[in-house]
This record gives sequence, C-alpha cells and structure tokens, in this order.
Amino acid sequence: METVRFGSRVVEITHPDRVLFPDDGITKDDLVAYYRALAPAMIPYLKDRPANLERFPEGIAEPGFFQQAMPDYFPDWFPAATVSKQGGRVKHPVIQTAAALVYVANQSCITPHVWLSRVDRLDRPDQMVLDLDPSEGTAGRVGDAARAVHELLDQLGLRAFVKTTGSRGYHVVVPLDRRADFAAVRRFANRVAGLLARRHPGLLTAEVRKESRDDRIYVDTQRNAYAHTAVPPYAVRARPGAPVATPISWEELDSPGMHPARFTIQDVPDRVARRANPWNGWRRAIRSLSLAERRLEAIERAADG
Repeated sequence: METVRFGSRVVEITHPDRVLFPDDGITKDDLVAYYRALAPAMIPYLKDRPANLERFPEGIAEPGFFQQAMPDYFPDWFPAATVSKQGGRVKHPVIQTAAALVYVANQSCITPHVWLSRVDRLDRPDQMVLDLDPSEGTAGRVGDAARAVHELLDQLGLRAFVKTTGSRGYHVVVPLDRRADFAAVRRFANRVAGLLARRHPGLLTAEVRKESRDDRIYVDTQRNAYAHTAVPPYAVRARPGAPVATPISWEELDSPGMHPARFTIQDVPDRVARRANPWNGWRRAIRSLSLAERRLEAIERAADG
C-alpha cells in the first residue's frame, strides 16, 4: 500500500498496480498521479459543486457505476453537501482539495461529474452548457458546429468557452451571474438551440429523438437542469486511451488533428505546465441573460420575417 500526504492528511492508495485501462496499461497509480499533478488546475472547476462519481473498480473493461451519495466510509475531513431531491435528500461529495481529488481517484473514480451550480445557491447555475453530440458520420463536422454556436453567442453578447469532452463532441460553456434559475437558463438554451437549427438546418438539430436527427449534430441543452451534471475540465474519461476533457482556445479548434478526444492522460500534464489556461478570463466573462434575451428576441423576429 502506498500513501500520499497533503499536509496533515494522508491518503492511502490501495492496489496501485490494478490496471484500469487494459488496452493502454494505465493503472490506478497512473490515474492517481495524473489527478495529483492536475489538482491545481482542476480544483477551481470542482470546488463548491456537488459531485457524482463515475467509478470503475475493475477497470473500464467491466461495467462501472455512478455514485451520487457519499459513502459512510469516506473520511471525516471530506466535504459534503446535502441537497434536496425528489422524494428525499442526498449527501453528495464535494471535491474541494487535492487530497479529496486523489482520494476519489483511489476509489477508482475515473470521472467526477459536477453540478452547474454551487452549494450556496444550488438552484442558480453559474454556467450554461451546450453539448454538441454528433450523429453517426458527423464527427468530422463537430468543429463547424462549435463555431456556429460561438458565432451566435457572440451576437447575443455572451462570452463562450469551449472544451473537448474526451468523448465524441465539444462543450460550449457560458459563464453566468446566477440571477437566472435553472428553468430560465434551460428555456434560453432551448431557444438558442432552436435558432441554431434553423440557421444551419443541414448541420445542427434540436431534435431530442435520435431517429429524427438524421446526419446532423444535436445541440443538447438538457444538462441545464437542477441536479444534472457535466464533465469538468481536465477530467479523465472512461474510454480507451484515457482521453481528457480539455479546455481549448477557439483558435485551437482549427488546429490540424483537433478532435474531441485529442488530449489524453499522457499529454495533458505537459500541456498544462507549458501553456496558459485557454479559459483564463472566465470571471471577466460572467454575464446576465437579460440583455442576451432581448437580443435573441430581435434575431428571432428577424428570422421569422
């Protein structure tokens, strides 16, 4: 058994040689080392947010599971948030520190998923997420989809950031001032998705049913709801190659070879060490939806003739 010390706190690493990514030979020890190295960059996107843990105790070749409720055996120093849900309450882990991040990695949590709101105002999201989900055969156009979303949000006066998901698509994320509740943010996101689908009918769709999407990219707004989660920046995904959800600049979207699973557990630490965070300026980009809604109404009226 190995130990990792964070000041007075000690995290024991059990079964460090257990292989979590069998095609790549990536072990639990590798996962722990990654999250320990990335903690300074990643904690700001985890802090104060209820988390759901996506765990794979036997590695990704076997079924994993999502864990919302924090187990009783978590240490006393591990923060938690008890939140309301339909039919009761649930105590979620809250990953506030590097020690907490390494602790959940030792639990074979490959991907922590976090709320779009913070514990002090759980009903008020501080971000809106548009998740670009490509259909079969459309993966090569998902960059074009992200650029189309960026263009419209810019017209609405909203500053947007983009990240790879480590899966099939991109997330376009807008910082919000927490004046609007989840219902208002989701209504706005749905209107944005609908307008995008009308503007780019051959590329984008707002159709929830897969059979109605044809060969178009789905602008998914469903994460913008109470208790729903998103993959945070720098989270590893439970897929071969251990891809990582990675913030990128809008200019990088045009880079040769860029795709949603471009970055992995192997190259992200060096990337973070060598370059500035593409999401610097997040706080200055926080906006209210009020002006954006008025601009959206004007664009919708013009589109309707």
